[in-house]
Amino acid sequence: MKYPKYVFMLVLITIIEKCRAQTCVVDSLPVKDSFDLKRYGGKWYAVGKKDPEGMFLQDNISAEYIVDEDGTMTASSKGRVKLFGFWLICADMAAQYSVPDPTVPAKMYMTYQGLASYLSSGGDNYWVIDTDYDNYAITYACRTLNEDGTCNDGYSIIFSRNPRGLSPAILRIVRQKQEEICMAGQFQPVLQSGKCKFF
Repeated sequence: MKYPKYVFMLVLITIIEKCRAQTCVVDSLPVKDSFDLKRYGGKWYAVGKKDPEGMFLQDNISAEYIVDEDGTMTASSKGRVKLFGFWLICADMAAQYSVPDPTVPAKMYMTYQGLASYLSSGGDNYWVIDTDYDNYAITYACRTLNEDGTCNDGYSIIFSRNPRGLSPAILRIVRQKQEEICMAGQFQPVLQSGKCKFF
């Protein structure tokens, strides 16, 4: 009758090892290797998002990233935001990016400003978890940490170069990356109905 105990112990050890292999400590989350800022520049459309606490863009989110010759990146973003719980209006945001550690260029810091009084200003980490530059990008930010180093309040956006979304093959890659950043099942689709277009 010792056999079932050994099987149980083996299963338990396997589960523990799997949990150790995937840690949700923010500092250990993987980001894009050899990130190329210039290839990342251009127009992106949000097709999925996990919101942080508080006000956040609702839908029709797009961003235009501009990379200067000196490697400085800025962005202008648009999207609809809900005010007073019912009023949806288009909003403009502007952001500047810096790279605190040049050896990890995918880990940037974003300083942002709403271009209207009802929008917030501040700063967040802006990590590019993965991108192929031509089709998709996954960004991540953690605003506050728990004592154990996991994220208490974070958000993530899945971008596409095409407002119509991503192919099934790329969606499989994106789902794997969502698991790696401990946000699987937390994303909602982002409507792209043509509102809030850049002019």
